[in-house]
Amino acid sequence: MSNVFITGASGFVGKNLSSYLQQKNIDTISFSRSAGGDYGLVNDFFLNSREVGTIVHLAGKAHDLRRSVNSEDYYKANTELAQQLFDAFLKSHATVFIYISSIKALADSTDVPLTEDIQPEPKTDYGKSKLAAEVYLQKQVLPVGKRLYILRPCMIHGPGNKGNLNLLYQVVRKGIPYPLAAFDNARSFLSVENLCFVIAELLKREDIASGIYHVADDTPISTIDVVQLIANVLGKRGKIWKVSPGLIKCLAGMGDIFHLPLNSERLHKLTDSYIVSNHKLVTALQLSLPVAAKEGLQKTIESFKDVA
Repeated sequence: MSNVFITGASGFVGKNLSSYLQQKNIDTISFSRSAGGDYGLVNDFFLNSREVGTIVHLAGKAHDLRRSVNSEDYYKANTELAQQLFDAFLKSHATVFIYISSIKALADSTDVPLTEDIQPEPKTDYGKSKLAAEVYLQKQVLPVGKRLYILRPCMIHGPGNKGNLNLLYQVVRKGIPYPLAAFDNARSFLSVENLCFVIAELLKREDIASGIYHVADDTPISTIDVVQLIANVLGKRGKIWKVSPGLIKCLAGMGDIFHLPLNSERLHKLTDSYIVSNHKLVTALQLSLPVAAKEGLQKTIESFKDVA
C-alpha cells in the first residue's frame, strides 16, 4: 500500500489516525500548519510524487462554541483548502481521497435519525463551509480508478480529547449535581478508534463505493447515562437534579451574554436529541465497528483521571 498523506496531522484525530495506521504497518506522511507546513506547496508535491496513494484531509477550522472566529476563516480553512487539495488529487497519481467533513454539514438539530439522503440545511458558518466543500468535491469529474469518500462524523471523542465530555466530567468529579435531568434525550457519539478503523478499511478495500457516509457509534446514549457512566468511573454516586427547563434556558441565555461555561449552544449539545444513523456505512463495510458506544465513552472518561 502506498503512503497515506494526512493533513491536520497534529490535531486530535490526526495524531490518533497516524498512530493507528502505523500500528497497521501503513506508512504515513504527516502535514500540518502547526508543524510549519505550507499548503501552497502541496499541489507541486502531489503532481510530482508517486509515493502517495491516499489523501486523508483532516485539516480545517473547528467549530468554535464561543463564536469568536470570523466567518470568513471557516470558508478559507474548510472550503478553499479542500478545493485546492482535491484539485491536486485529481491531477496526481493518488487514487483515494478521504474528506473528513462533519455531520453539522447536514443539520444542527433534528427530530429524526440523520441519514445520508436528508437534504442538508446547516445553520452555522462551520456547517455551511463544510457543506460547500462537499458540494465542490462531488461536482468534479472523478477519473476512472479514483475514489472519493466524504465522511460526516458526529461528536468525536477519545483519550486526550476534551470538550463537553470533559466539562461533564469536571461537574461530576467536583460533586456538583447535574441539573439537566428534566431534558430527556439521546445523542450519537463516535469513538476516535472507530473512526480510525473506518478510514483504514477505506484505504485497503476497493469494494466500497465512493460517496457520503455518516460515521457514528452503533448506539445513541442519553446525557443522563453519560453522567452515570462518569460517576461509575469515579466511584461516585451521580447527583442528578430535575431543574425547570425554563430556568435553565434563561441561565444559558445569560451565558451567551457574559461568555459563561453554560450557553445556549452548549445547552443544546447537552440536552437535545441528535441521532446519527451509520446504517449505510456498516452495510457497505459488512463489518461491525470494533468499539461499542459505552465502551468507547468509558475509555475517554477514564483518560480524564490521568490529567485531573
